[in-house]
Amino acid sequence: MIEPLTDASSAQVVAPESDATARLTRIWQEMLGVKAISPDQNYFDLGGDSILAVQLFIRIEQEFNVKLPLATLFDAPTIQELAQILQREGPASRWSSLVAIQPNGSRPPLFCIHGADGNVLIYRNLSRCLGFDQPFYGLQAQGLDGSCLPLTTIEDMAALYTKEIRRAQPHGPYFLGGYCMGGTIAFEMAQQLHAEGEQIALLALFETTDWSEIPAPSFWGKTYRATERLIFHAANFFRLDSRDKAKFFSEKARVLRNRIPVWRGMFIARFDKNSRAKSRVSAQIWRANDLACVNYVPKSYSGVLTDFRPSRQYRMYDRPDAKWDLLAQGGHDVIVLPVYPAGMLLNPFVEHLAVAMRKCMDVAIRNYQVCQPIRS
Repeated sequence: MIEPLTDASSAQVVAPESDATARLTRIWQEMLGVKAISPDQNYFDLGGDSILAVQLFIRIEQEFNVKLPLATLFDAPTIQELAQILQREGPASRWSSLVAIQPNGSRPPLFCIHGADGNVLIYRNLSRCLGFDQPFYGLQAQGLDGSCLPLTTIEDMAALYTKEIRRAQPHGPYFLGGYCMGGTIAFEMAQQLHAEGEQIALLALFETTDWSEIPAPSFWGKTYRATERLIFHAANFFRLDSRDKAKFFSEKARVLRNRIPVWRGMFIARFDKNSRAKSRVSAQIWRANDLACVNYVPKSYSGVLTDFRPSRQYRMYDRPDAKWDLLAQGGHDVIVLPVYPAGMLLNPFVEHLAVAMRKCMDVAIRNYQVCQPIRS
């Protein structure tokens, strides 16, 4: 059962107990625009998202001189828990691309790969909707902590992430998935695992296109796509009731506001090659990932591919040669969800994806007769 979200306006506010807690509370109030925050309130329930998290952790690094990965929010989503981590000498474990989003449960683990921004906070809603008996792991991009440069090819990313999941689950059958670019990486991971003699129980692509078949858009093509994006956002909006409409509009406005620092980071990167700010690092990863997608040319895949699509698609992506049916030699299952582009992982639409994913996983578990928990 999914835990109910906390209403920030009605939550009882408890006074901070430590200096670290007080300093974090001030930062959260400024970043989230919430006047009163209790130390035990959840970052996501307060309206935080993956894009704002980048700026939040910049502020934390500046304030405490401690560099934490964004995925810390899965283990410590409250001020109280973050303060406990900051009061230690430093993060106890080494950086890893593998992130335990929800490690509990007896079902075989699901591994989902990051999108263009490199982090895996986008999968929190999906993990919650799949339930607490479904282990869920994310693969985040190398370089998110600013310690090294990002990888620049889909093949290299897949090779790294394959090693990471095999350390946790040495042998298949594997359950892989990914949104947008993440689906492209998952596709290549499945190729590499197959080449190593491993089985893939499920390869799930969420709103993923064969980007190599998409020509570079002209100025008018970009303008048309931007117009389509607004139309699709509006279409998702009008599918909702009045209460969900307010939440959806607020979330979209927040996403737009929070992307401004990323765009600023892209601008700074053109002139300040030595900057190590997280905004610049995020922009660098985003750019590298976009180029990697464009340059990747997928080969035929011998297994079965499950393609989760929105009910409509951007015109420039809606091409027969950009779909996966010609590459999936083992079979190509298409599942069309009642949502328009860019809404598949957002509440409440993510519930449709979770229901469909659960059914697909159940079928795969029966077919492969697997039930192996991940290594601790």
